[in-house]
Amino acid sequence: MLVVGQIGKPHGIRGEVSVVVRTDEPEERFTVGSVFTTEVPRDRRVSAGPAAASPSEVRFEVPKQLTLEQIRWHHGRGIALFEGIYDRNLAEAMRGVLLQVDSTELTPPADPDEFHDHQLIGLRVESADGLSYGTVQRIEHAPASDLIVLAKSGGGTALIPFVTAIVPTVDLRAGRIVVDLPEGLLDL
Repeated sequence: MLVVGQIGKPHGIRGEVSVVVRTDEPEERFTVGSVFTTEVPRDRRVSAGPAAASPSEVRFEVPKQLTLEQIRWHHGRGIALFEGIYDRNLAEAMRGVLLQVDSTELTPPADPDEFHDHQLIGLRVESADGLSYGTVQRIEHAPASDLIVLAKSGGGTALIPFVTAIVPTVDLRAGRIVVDLPEGLLDL
């Protein structure tokens, strides 16, 4: 599964929510009728279990799938309405939920130097002479550049800027990423 967005705070009182986009193709992914698989992150600040009981004592659990009913764009974020989420309380219960699509349904990028995050997760990260540093745990999308979150061989994690000067080679077939790390980068 590929994470394409995350539900943010409610917008108004009719169930709309802001959506933080995590895809380069928001116009393709967020169209009316799109169906997303949901995942409640373990570190979500809002309770991951059923929402607190309302005065009518009806409990709410995050649906396994959400269908996009409406979307509009405001300052780079989507303001979305999902089927079945029609009031602010339900929208608040959705805060932090990840929106995912099946990665097997995605077309590969046309640019050979472009990759989907799921293609990189689990690849070995090594130097040009074969010294292993660990594996790719995930990709973080920071404002300045994307970052490889490295699960270091000796334990712990490190961040590696995903720029050509530091990551000259990504070989999906061989299952490896070759890096040319500046001195001390993994010690930070």
